[in-house]
Amino acid sequence: MIRFSKMHGLGNDFVVIDAINQSLALTPGQIRFIADRHFGVGCDQLLLVEAAQSDKADFRYRIFNADGGEVGQCGNGARCFLRFLHDHGLSDKRLISVEVAGGIIQLSLEADGEVTVDMGLPQFIPEAIPFVADEMDDRYLIEVEETVYELGAVSMGNPHAVLQVAAVADAPVAHLGPLLESHARFPERVNVGFMEVVDARHIRLRVFERGAGETLACGTGACAAMVVGKRWGLLEDEVQVDLPGGRLWVRWVDEQSTVRMTGPATHVYEGTIEL
Repeated sequence: MIRFSKMHGLGNDFVVIDAINQSLALTPGQIRFIADRHFGVGCDQLLLVEAAQSDKADFRYRIFNADGGEVGQCGNGARCFLRFLHDHGLSDKRLISVEVAGGIIQLSLEADGEVTVDMGLPQFIPEAIPFVADEMDDRYLIEVEETVYELGAVSMGNPHAVLQVAAVADAPVAHLGPLLESHARFPERVNVGFMEVVDARHIRLRVFERGAGETLACGTGACAAMVVGKRWGLLEDEVQVDLPGGRLWVRWVDEQSTVRMTGPATHVYEGTIEL
């Protein structure tokens, strides 16, 4: 039997497992079973809490999408990760360093219970995203089904494509999302954000996540949309991001600054599952 916590960040939901105090080695098939909303627990991502491998970190954080594939970063999951550590007595520190696939990130528990995540530096170099392009640019043109779309591309520890739309309510998320997710110019697939700019300090966003489909919220997607919008000259240094599941705040000053995201982390219930 495996003990787990069910948690969510603005409806982006997770199964969080302590892999320090219980031994497990999950296969992709077992992760898909846990994530299945009909036969398992149900989640967008499964999060593992592990002992740090680096002496610069307090813990290691691993993320698996519902399809069983491991990814490098998840902002909503990072907030739940810190809340999990406190709820389960694994740490009482309000500021911790966490090792993820892309490096070390900083998590901070705020006085109001919300969590701020230092998401690190955004990566715009095409090879680092990865994205197939002749050179780095703020805007790229990409063809899908004989239609050309303009987008921004960035890595926030995982690859993101961001398109500006007039209204997120009318955005072709279900149709265009999977086509861009698996486009040949994104060799490791991509998360696709559809961004509506309300004003310079406020955007609305829907995200089609690789390996999970459209989710109620995506923390790295919110960060990606904000930095792309700022590079396009549309947004200021701090922006309110409204997602279907709720609101995040994202701050990014300039190219030399890390991206900081603040939002809630909610515990739903404790459970066990037999694999």
